[in-house]
Amino acid sequence: MNQKEIKDLIEFLIEKEIAEFELERGDVKLRIKRTSEAPPVAHQVHPAQSAGGMGAPVAGHAASAPAPHAAAEAPAPKPEVAPAEDADLFTVKSPIVGTYYEAPSPGSPPFSKVGDEVKVGQVLCIIEAMKLMNEIEAEAAGAIAKILVKNGQPVEYGQPLFLIKPHK
Repeated sequence: MNQKEIKDLIEFLIEKEIAEFELERGDVKLRIKRTSEAPPVAHQVHPAQSAGGMGAPVAGHAASAPAPHAAAEAPAPKPEVAPAEDADLFTVKSPIVGTYYEAPSPGSPPFSKVGDEVKVGQVLCIIEAMKLMNEIEAEAAGAIAKILVKNGQPVEYGQPLFLIKPHK
């Protein structure tokens, strides 16, 4: 499916007031879930391609506000221990290439700040990729020790975004 087809599908679901929709076509899975307060959330998973293609799955959320938890079709990267001086901290890395946003919309408070306590699955930021808003969730419970990127900054696949000091 391309972005236009997804957008048309979302508009149709809004028009018909359908709250949840799921489609599986070959290796592509699409799940759209709406709530009464937030715009619809589209979750699309593209299969990893062999030589010459993309090396990692891309998950997308078409939303500009906090949304329900991401569908389980796209496994999040496992938390990794940061090197040397941050050996006791978990590193949350970007699962995609895109633009980092700290808040759901301009003027809104950020999802997280240094010192905030977070739970596994809590939204930390949004990464926009190809006009799709991708919610990045905490992979470990603890306190945000460091935010490694600035609002509006481009990020690469695998780039560290946050350091989380886990609860003991």
